[in-house]
Amino acid sequence: MGSDAATWPSLLAATIALRPYVFIFLAAFLVLAGRDLGWRRGAGWLAWGFAVALTAEYASTRLGIPFGLYHYTGATAGREVFISNVPFFDPLSFPFLAYASFCLARGALGKPDGWAVIALAGTLMMLLDVVIDPVAVRGDRWFLGRVFYYAEPGVFFGVPVSNFVGWVLVGCAIVAGYLWAVRPRSRPMGSPSGGIGLYYGVLGFNLGLAGWIGEWRLLGVGILVHVAVILVLCPLKTMSAAWDWAAALRQGPVVMRPRP
Repeated sequence: MGSDAATWPSLLAATIALRPYVFIFLAAFLVLAGRDLGWRRGAGWLAWGFAVALTAEYASTRLGIPFGLYHYTGATAGREVFISNVPFFDPLSFPFLAYASFCLARGALGKPDGWAVIALAGTLMMLLDVVIDPVAVRGDRWFLGRVFYYAEPGVFFGVPVSNFVGWVLVGCAIVAGYLWAVRPRSRPMGSPSGGIGLYYGVLGFNLGLAGWIGEWRLLGVGILVHVAVILVLCPLKTMSAAWDWAAALRQGPVVMRPRP
């Protein structure tokens, strides 16, 4: 880490004080994922998601893959924990964003796993970033601060398209890696409703920030995008149930045999 062992506890405390909103969402994730996935699996999700996100952040700030090339300013070095050049809070956010998106995908499709769940979860996480990243780019206008900048500002409120592609890939990688490791059908999951609430809590927080800093056009675009998402997701569960029913019919009738 970018600090020695003697100052680590104080820097961690300073990081929590500087980024309380991240740790509130993280605490909500730990409770919800513990109840939904189980405490050990929830901890595994956190560790895996953090590792994937940190790798992606590290590579993007050097090679521009997968988010596009950007740089951290280091303005808060000495005031919060860094891992190399990456602020600790940033990759720490991805596990709860991916989990919330995974829950919404499960709720929409009515199934706990599969490629459709993975692809939808990655897409839903990217759609959160339609609001998150443009707000973060304007961090000097709220309490985030100017912590990063893109080498070449993009067309979407200063964010390049490559960033959104990267979010889909990272979201899919977190969810797919978890599902591959745990084989969830061997242990049924709980309800995704808490994670769905977390998804819309994060979205509402960032939409609120967009309004607070006077980015009304961004606020309007974010609302329109997610209203469209809801209109698409609502019929998905019905359609998925119909496909499962049709597949069951193709397999033939189930014969009930009397017990001996």
